Amino acid sequence: VQLQASGGGLVQPGGSLRLSCTAPGFALDSYAVGWFRLTPAKGREGVSCISARDGITTYADFVRGRFTISRDSAKNTVYLQMNSLKPEDTAVYYCARLAFCTLTLHGYAWGQGTQVTVSS
Repeated sequence: VQLQASGGGLVQPGGSLRLSCTAPGFALDSYAVGWFRLTPAKGREGVSCISARDGITTYADFVRGRFTISRDSAKNTVYLQMNSLKPEDTAVYYCARLAFCTLTLHGYAWGQGTQVTVSS
C-alpha cells in the first residue's frame, strides 16, 4: 500500500513548511514511518523516521535541529515540520511505511511525493 505525501510548495530560505503523510485504508500507528527526499544531484536520501510503538525519532545530520517528525493518531497522519529551510532542501519528499525505523531504503514502491522548493 502506497502512502501519500502532501503539503509541499515554494518557500523562501529560512521559511517553514509542514508535510503530511496519509495512509488510505490502514492504520499508520502500527508501522514505523520514514520521510525521504529525491533530488537529481544526490538521488534519494533518508530524512527522518519515527518508530511504531515508542515513537522514537531519528534524523539525518543535515536536518537535525531544523525538522521534526510527529504522529497524530486521531488523524492517521505523520507530519514533517520543516523549519529554517535552505535551498539545498529543495527536493521531492516522500513518506514510506517501514518495518522498522531506518533512513536507508531500497526497492520500495514509492507513492505520491510532494515538491518542496526553497528559493528567493
